[in-house]
Amino acid sequence: MSKKIIKGLAMSMVLATSLTACNTVSTNNQNNIKQENNDEVVSLRVWGAKEDQELLAQLVERFKEQYQDEATFEITLEIEDETNCKYSILEDVNSAPDVFTFIDDQVMTFAAAGIIEPVMYQEEITANNLEGSVQSVTIGEKVYAYPLTADNGYFMYYNKNYFSEEDVKSLERMLEVAEQNNKKIAMDWSSGWYLYTFFGNTGLTLGLNDDYVTNYCTWNAADGEIKGTDVVEAMRRIASSKAFVNIGDDDFVKGVEDGSIIAGVNGIWNAMEIEAAWKDGYAATKLPTYSVAGKQVQMSSYAGYKMFGVNSYSENREWAEKLAHYLSSEQSQIERFKQRGQGPSNISATKAPEVNESIAMTALIKQSEFSSLQRVGELYWDAATELGLMLASGNVNGLSNQQILDQTVKQITSSKTIE
Repeated sequence: MSKKIIKGLAMSMVLATSLTACNTVSTNNQNNIKQENNDEVVSLRVWGAKEDQELLAQLVERFKEQYQDEATFEITLEIEDETNCKYSILEDVNSAPDVFTFIDDQVMTFAAAGIIEPVMYQEEITANNLEGSVQSVTIGEKVYAYPLTADNGYFMYYNKNYFSEEDVKSLERMLEVAEQNNKKIAMDWSSGWYLYTFFGNTGLTLGLNDDYVTNYCTWNAADGEIKGTDVVEAMRRIASSKAFVNIGDDDFVKGVEDGSIIAGVNGIWNAMEIEAAWKDGYAATKLPTYSVAGKQVQMSSYAGYKMFGVNSYSENREWAEKLAHYLSSEQSQIERFKQRGQGPSNISATKAPEVNESIAMTALIKQSEFSSLQRVGELYWDAATELGLMLASGNVNGLSNQQILDQTVKQITSSKTIE
């Protein structure tokens, strides 16, 4: 099945299934599932990222040991990237696993398609996890998945051998310091995920319409305290600094390691490499403010979460729920942080000494006050990439700032189907 058909299927499923229907999905079948006994073999398949396979294998063995008196388990681990999970499952629902990891912007699609239903441990999940992570898996008043991480966000890394704590409060000041030292500050403007940082706290809006497929966007607004053109002008000014560099993850880490980059907007997944390179200079904090329309505006961010989903069509649904619950438990999340450096969503796990000692996690928590859930349709991403690359390069094809934004918003809010 082609990606065009897959995406069309995902959209049609969302359109055809209202949230009201999703909210009233019956969970009575969970109570009617036969309790497994220790004479029965329980077979389960689990999808997880390639980098998680070793950790998952360890946790699965502990799960099997904990429940060894209740059943014999045959649990198979399979590699599937969380970001592609939605497409892989919708392409062939019959081949979907019992338990799978995915990211929060796929919750609505899975629920609308009936792939996931309200989970067994509703009250426990709500009570034990960070508010943002619970919100990310909640539709109406029901929880549809098991929160796993609360670290898929970004903040500012900086080398404190160059910057003071006062310097890193303002992006313009950071650029001055970097220019004086002939060094670079990195961001990735090719990604709409990062590009949102300039618009998020300006009063200009972006989000999903009620069809959960198309977008609304006011980034081209020509009135208000901060106009869209004000943001574009600020971004063009930042990009013109000789200290600014627009690069992705791999090149960011290389620049940190070779000493050319002394600060950058990035996430917790690169913390170990950055700390190893900067040693005593290693530091991180929330994103700075930037100057726009004569004001200092706090740079915003998207907060992202990972979670475990349970296939509603699983032949061993109750055991799949128990496994997902175990893999996302407090102790499992602490172990995940130790081995993979991924920040927990479980409240008690966030208070563990290992987590509290993390400079990157502390910075992420500080930035969380200025973050929001990523809820945008797919037409946003290519349009945002085009906008970011245009502004980063300075090649605007003779367009005015208003024309640039009008063109971008037209693409973002289009109702056409993704090709």
